[in-house]
Amino acid sequence: MNVPSVPAPVSFQASTAAPRPPGARLPFNRPHATGRELAYIAEAIANGHLSGNGPFTERCAAWLEQRTGAARALLTASCTAALELAVILAGVGPGDEVLMPSFTFVSTASAVALRGATPVFVELRPDTLNLDETCLRSALTSRTKAILPVHYAGVGCEMDAIGAFAAEHGLAVVEDAAQGVMASYRGRALGGIGQLGCVSFHETKNVICGEGGALLVNDPALVERAEILQEKGTNRSQFFRGQVDKYTWVDLGSSFLTSEVNAAFLWAQFEHAEQITRRRLAIWQRYHDAFAELEALGLVRRPVVPDGVEHNAHLFYLLAPDRRRRDGIIAGLRERGVQAVFHYVPLHASPAGWEHGRAHGSLALTTEVSERLVRLPLWPDMTPADVDRVIAGVHAAVGVA
Repeated sequence: MNVPSVPAPVSFQASTAAPRPPGARLPFNRPHATGRELAYIAEAIANGHLSGNGPFTERCAAWLEQRTGAARALLTASCTAALELAVILAGVGPGDEVLMPSFTFVSTASAVALRGATPVFVELRPDTLNLDETCLRSALTSRTKAILPVHYAGVGCEMDAIGAFAAEHGLAVVEDAAQGVMASYRGRALGGIGQLGCVSFHETKNVICGEGGALLVNDPALVERAEILQEKGTNRSQFFRGQVDKYTWVDLGSSFLTSEVNAAFLWAQFEHAEQITRRRLAIWQRYHDAFAELEALGLVRRPVVPDGVEHNAHLFYLLAPDRRRRDGIIAGLRERGVQAVFHYVPLHASPAGWEHGRAHGSLALTTEVSERLVRLPLWPDMTPADVDRVIAGVHAAVGVA
């Protein structure tokens, strides 16, 4: 198991964090600001370009391309929009099937269902809670068009095996790397491995702009069409580069752009992405060390990070032995003023999942994990006292002083 060490000593407390009174409620998440966001938004206003694909958008796109190796990065209004754009580019349509986990956010499946295709929910790995690549072969049918792995908690799926299987059967790979910014698999950035990757900058993610995302186009052959679809189906980008003398409607796209205001905010976050990641890793490591004894006693299970995977400390979760004890941890922390939460209700067990998707097998592990998992507060401005408060609360909730 690979548990990353903190690259350098780092303070938990950021200068932008407002002090909390002793005993005040500790939220599950608190959006982090670097201090440069408002200045860059003012600069965007002064530039006179507030719609999409302006100077700040291009800075952010270049940063993503350099970090991930993508042939082109396109900023979108959300990771949901990026997923919808990616599924179109992957050629998914009516009658097709796409293999994915059920333990994910609804956007992973809805992007597929909106194209008239069927999300096929596949079982999880018991260690990382990612898509179990060994189940792909039995889930494959003549209608399978693509695989949509989700990098849960910023921990990479087994992309070598997934990529080899996809190549063997002529399938597209679209990575849902919503939680994966600043994380990697065997030296390759998450989102930059499949033909297409999707990342999120929602306020709950590691680097944020409130609502936002990006499509990483890793296959150069898809870049031109991706730009057209992003610009509502027009060749507007080619027009502004002087490649055509006018722009017009050439394909079925939509308004997948984010604004320059969001991009300006995001640029301030990108400038501090390494510092933010170090802070999160320090907190993650403190949790991991503190709960080793509870794991040895069989009271919880800590996250697993395989060798060759570098995660980004997007979240820290514990797996309780069962739902009753999971709920007890959440309730015990709530009594101490700490907000902890469970995660996804599996999509295969949801009303829309029944209507639009199909489960491959019983998905017993997926159901079990969803009932046992609790996520703990983790955000860059947490102080050592905040972290210790959470740790003490978990110990008390499971009856270990």
